Amino acid sequence: MNLTPVTTPKLARSLFPDLIWSFSDKEKVIYLSFDDGPTPEITEWVLNILKQHNAKATFFCIGKNVEEYPKIFNKIIVDGHSIGNHTYNHLKGWKTNLNDYINNINKASKLITSKLFRPPYGQIKPTQIKKISELGYDIIMWNVLSIDWDKLVTKEKCLKNVIDNTNSGSIVVFHDSIKASKNMQYVLPRILEYFSNKGYRFKRIPE
Repeated sequence: MNLTPVTTPKLARSLFPDLIWSFSDKEKVIYLSFDDGPTPEITEWVLNILKQHNAKATFFCIGKNVEEYPKIFNKIIVDGHSIGNHTYNHLKGWKTNLNDYINNINKASKLITSKLFRPPYGQIKPTQIKKISELGYDIIMWNVLSIDWDKLVTKEKCLKNVIDNTNSGSIVVFHDSIKASKNMQYVLPRILEYFSNKGYRFKRIPE
């Protein structure tokens, strides 16, 4: 049984109000995001599906992957999507001291020109939040987690996670990684079609 919450607990949002958990619900707009890429074949597949639905999204990239696959990273930008910093080595904030964490973000920033940041695993300490904010980053969290990476979550349950919890202004997390690909590739075209038919648009998070 998976115990990861699909929606962000209200307590987390109230404890960390300076983090961005969602956007205004006044327009029928959804903000899809993809963590951990760029990944050969997977990221390119995502880009093709988004293009088919005239959808924009935000990709929080790992610096090491950007360094290894620069052409795929550039394709994200050319296609008009936002990019964000996801550290260089996908560090766990709770287990990393402040200096090492900031140095890792700075290393990634040499490859990823963006002031959007998402902490891997959603793990971040108050001291890290303070310093990252001082560096001019917007720290982007989410209010809907697809849980696409978990092998215990079926593709049907993953789809239900997104459809049942996504509303106007939602930030939804997927992963353009091999680990998450089975669920993500099932869910993404279906939610694009489902919400498009209901009059929603898919926008990138402004950098």
